[in-house]
Amino acid sequence: MSKNLSRRDFLKLSALGLTSLAFSPYLKQINRYAGQSAAQDWWAKLMPAAGSSARVATDSVSIHRLPWDESQILYQRYLDDILNIYFPTISDHGPETNPVWYRVWGGYVHSAHLQLVENRLNSIVSDIPETGQLVELTTPYTLSYRYTTYAGWEPLYRLYYQSVHWIRSLEEGPDKKPWYKIEDELDKYYVYYAPAENFRVIPDEELTPISPDVPAHLKRIEVSIAQQTLTAFEEERAVFQTKISSGLNYKPKGGLRWDTPTGTYNIYSKMPSKHMGDGNLAADADYELPGVPWVCFFEQTGVATHGTYWHTNWGNRMSHGCINMVSDEAKWLYRWTTPVANPTDWEKRGLGTQVTVF
Repeated sequence: MSKNLSRRDFLKLSALGLTSLAFSPYLKQINRYAGQSAAQDWWAKLMPAAGSSARVATDSVSIHRLPWDESQILYQRYLDDILNIYFPTISDHGPETNPVWYRVWGGYVHSAHLQLVENRLNSIVSDIPETGQLVELTTPYTLSYRYTTYAGWEPLYRLYYQSVHWIRSLEEGPDKKPWYKIEDELDKYYVYYAPAENFRVIPDEELTPISPDVPAHLKRIEVSIAQQTLTAFEEERAVFQTKISSGLNYKPKGGLRWDTPTGTYNIYSKMPSKHMGDGNLAADADYELPGVPWVCFFEQTGVATHGTYWHTNWGNRMSHGCINMVSDEAKWLYRWTTPVANPTDWEKRGLGTQVTVF
């Protein structure tokens, strides 16, 4: 597998991207948002199979006797608890913007603050290119450590399922097993380590452009705040549509508003992995989000589309301004938009795809 593609070689692989587009399940969602049955149809695509697992992605969630917010609360489950899903259901009691509930031990839990996860271990690679290698976490979470000569090994961040990271080398970890050295894009000197078998190497061909034959100026994105949808167009043909979570209509005391700004912009920076936060180890976990995947910045204060591993409450405002998306869908958008990023690009800048927010 080539680790450093030339521009010509990279575009040759675009046929793979076009094939994946043709079979993309997301295309089935176009023009399906008028009416309750259409909304239920959309939610059905995110319904997990019986026996799936979900991670609690907030401080706590309530287990109810029935799939209804007003039914009796039986008990609580807490941050990073793993729940076994007996089966999913779309509740007649809603809430309308997200009616998906899961049957779990003893009752039902609403899906909004759960992350569907798997627990897959991977082959370990030692041949890591000088430019770094993108990897994706395939376990519900893993604890990363840093090493200093003063303190030795110290726990650092919990990294979460489907977060994406740049690795630099294979090292011996505190348990004497193979760990990857992760370089945080905030600062190339800021590194930490995590068990190598928990990460899947993202092959170059998985990042080939989608629809590279369509002229860049004929691609555009529309984001509806009212409908909480994102639609991608090629000329006037919608090729992709999904539910999103935009910024909260809220202004914290002494701070900027958290709603998503409206207007017409262009993508100017794309990053496959972004640490959202400032690296403050004492910060609240809600504000330190390493490895946010498939980020496309389009507004100069840092507003972007990106994958999300801390909630699944699509159709509801949840963010501090960004456009939260299902991670696989954010990846699709990352590949479809311009500027075209190569697999070795930590950041790709340029005047890219138009984004209109209204």
